[in-house]
Amino acid sequence: MSDGTLRTFGILVALFQGNSESRSSVPLVAIEEPETALHPAAAGILLDSLRTASKATQVIITSHSPELLDDKDIVPADIRAVISDPGNTVIGPLDEVGRKTLERHLYTAGELLKLDQIHPDQAASQLPERQLELFAP
Repeated sequence: MSDGTLRTFGILVALFQGNSESRSSVPLVAIEEPETALHPAAAGILLDSLRTASKATQVIITSHSPELLDDKDIVPADIRAVISDPGNTVIGPLDEVGRKTLERHLYTAGELLKLDQIHPDQAASQLPERQLELFAP
């Protein structure tokens, strides 16, 4: 089997683990670049699996792939934009321009990514900073 096939199989196992009547689903599945080593034409099928799994568990993916984002059904609420300012990483919902562009179906999210037009909402990035206590007792 190819690396892409094996990786996709592992992603599907992670997405659907515990989704049976006898076991509860896991609360969160996070996958970095699920399209790695996958033929671009198969990205749509993988996206369908991600959507199906998200009905039973929270799914977070990161991607730089326009092919994965080139789906007319991706809505602005599905996307968090990330930028790196000097010394800071800003994560937030799409800015107004990106949000309206997607809502009006002028471009897909993948096309906006290719045009470097996916940016977080500046108002959301101005919220007071909050440091998470990940390893607190």
